[in-house]
Amino acid sequence: MNADRDELVRLLQAYAGEAERLSQVFAERHALHATDLAALLAVMQADRAGDPLTPGRLGRHLGLSSGATTAVVDRLERADHVRRARDDRDRRRITLHYGAAADQVASAFFGPLGARMEEVLAGYDAAELAAARRFLGDATEMVRDYRQAVTGDPV
Repeated sequence: MNADRDELVRLLQAYAGEAERLSQVFAERHALHATDLAALLAVMQADRAGDPLTPGRLGRHLGLSSGATTAVVDRLERADHVRRARDDRDRRRITLHYGAAADQVASAFFGPLGARMEEVLAGYDAAELAAARRFLGDATEMVRDYRQAVTGDPV
């Protein structure tokens, strides 16, 4: 690797570390265990992508037993962070969705961060944003593929 590539990897590691620390602050302020926060983020991302998780998929994603997954979902549901819903096509299938309370606390906490991100992004032109989007997409896919290879986990 050359110096520019080394610096890019260092910056990615620094970003990941800061994002993790910020997530910990959010979790602490809202009395969420790290596993609960990971579950909440997974549910939110899947729900927003239009492919809501089932409890089974969530458990596989988190590496939890079905009993532990049920306990996490129950805690999040009691706090209105997650809600269970029956699938319209298959009423036996339960899907998980982002709850109203989660949306409120996340908006209040992360909204100012989003505004700051908009300010940062405004400093880049379309070509720079396209290159950054391509790089981050490729890097995320590469890390996901590696994680799946070392764990044997397809999720």
